[in-house]
Amino acid sequence: MRALDAARALLPGRQDYADLPRTWKGDLVAGVTVGIVALPLALAFGVSSGAGAASGLITAVIAGVIAAVFGGSNIQVSGPTGAMVVVLGPVIAAHGPGALAAVSVLAGVIVVAAGLLKLGRVVTFLPWPVIEGFTLGIAVIIFLQQVPAAFGVKAGSSSNAAASAMQGLGTVSPAAALAPAALVVLVALIMLAAPRIHPQIPGSLIAIVVASIAAQVLDLPVARIGSLPDTLPAPVMPSLDWATITALAGPAATIAALAAIESLLSARVAASISDTGPYDADRELLGQGLASVGSGFFGGMPATGAIARTAVNIRSGGRTRLAAITHALVLLAVVYLATGPVSRIPLAALAGVLMVTATRMVSLATLRSVIGSTRADTVVFFITAVITVSFDLIEAVAIGIAVASFFALRSLVRSSGVHREEIPGPAQDGDEHIAVFRLDGALFFAAAERVLERVSAIRNADVVIIRMSQLQVLDATGARVITDIVNALERRGITVLIKGIQDRHLALITRVGVLESLRHHKHLFAELPPAVEHARSHVVRARAAGHPGPDAGPGPDPAEARAEAPAAPRRNE
Repeated sequence: MRALDAARALLPGRQDYADLPRTWKGDLVAGVTVGIVALPLALAFGVSSGAGAASGLITAVIAGVIAAVFGGSNIQVSGPTGAMVVVLGPVIAAHGPGALAAVSVLAGVIVVAAGLLKLGRVVTFLPWPVIEGFTLGIAVIIFLQQVPAAFGVKAGSSSNAAASAMQGLGTVSPAAALAPAALVVLVALIMLAAPRIHPQIPGSLIAIVVASIAAQVLDLPVARIGSLPDTLPAPVMPSLDWATITALAGPAATIAALAAIESLLSARVAASISDTGPYDADRELLGQGLASVGSGFFGGMPATGAIARTAVNIRSGGRTRLAAITHALVLLAVVYLATGPVSRIPLAALAGVLMVTATRMVSLATLRSVIGSTRADTVVFFITAVITVSFDLIEAVAIGIAVASFFALRSLVRSSGVHREEIPGPAQDGDEHIAVFRLDGALFFAAAERVLERVSAIRNADVVIIRMSQLQVLDATGARVITDIVNALERRGITVLIKGIQDRHLALITRVGVLESLRHHKHLFAELPPAVEHARSHVVRARAAGHPGPDAGPGPDPAEARAEAPAAPRRNE
């Protein structure tokens, strides 16, 4: 029954459209607005990936509808994105355009599996500097990928965006580069000026229209998008033989990871800036995976949630899934009614749109926030960004997480430690032979050795009290170190008392052997005053019996020699 309820929660339901009777007008307006904004982006991302403008448009239509219906966010808008273009370019270059459908389906299946396995919350483990560094790196790559088109030349053969851009610039002819460069500048100026006039003006669409008219009227020698299909292609199952699967398994896994990360980050941001309720991370993965599978059947690209288009949806009044569905229908209308004018759009104009889009992906305020936070976060941010641009996106995220984890562990070690305390209350004779140590924070593999050295170095003590009530984190290494401390001190004749073992640590401490290492079962206490009283009585007995000293080996404890039933440890105060 529980499994059935969990499966039902991942499927569309009436509750998805509960607010539709009062929001449908705003949803339709928002959908049309987003469709207008998405048109030049879909075309540009399709061209930039190497799949073609038609592929970008098909992805925005098919994936846009499927993700809107099956996804976990009420306001997320999905389609081709810049991050996906960065990954797809090398895949298409290496395996050809024919691999696009297969890799889309494979990546989609992986994302669907992640949703069914309830892995949606994994993205919350990504540190903020890693996310921002990754975003900055993608923005740089997208910008560099447009440089050759901005000057009317082909990109270089290198798979690295910076090297490819430099190779392309080496073939630039000043005369031939003038027209495309002028269109890029024109598009950029319009896109930058439009929001200053009114936030709702679709600057990218206006820039594309103006640039296309200018190129047509002036008969500029610039490359155009070219012919586009005037209908949606029939769905076709891509060839997925074993050789294809093995060849594309690696790229598909990379695309799936990127799609999951970007979609969930976008949905999380959308939920934080809107009042449309929370999102279901696992259902979002299911919807995005199905969207990529469906897009692949129609010859489209893998899709992800698009934060820029989602933000436009929210600002335009979108409140339900109808807005995202309407956006896809607007683009579908373009396929059937306007492919002629669209085919004459200059590629340089699309390059200008993506260049401006790339510069907007990371704001100066965000850069200042990251760099002004801590030195460790700044290092993580720049390492992730540099590796993203220089090597590989997924490697960048993995290395960024590893570096962030190192700094987090270092910070945790610094906040943890062992502190010697004074015995509470009035001092008594013999208290100088009692040492009280308090374990704070986390006692785990990275901090354990320091605690061992600190406590084991004690001198001129007959009794050591180890306080554990303030210990927040304990792993097997830390528990083993406590055992080593007890054994080392007992071998030197120093009696060890343990106080305040927490209930959540008791099972681990028992299994590792901490309790067995104590000289007597009565050396375990729940409160500090009884532990101090017992330590003082031990010091008195040791001095009265002429105990040779703490480093002469363990001596008898007559008061504890009688066998008694073990006392169960109690919760700390």
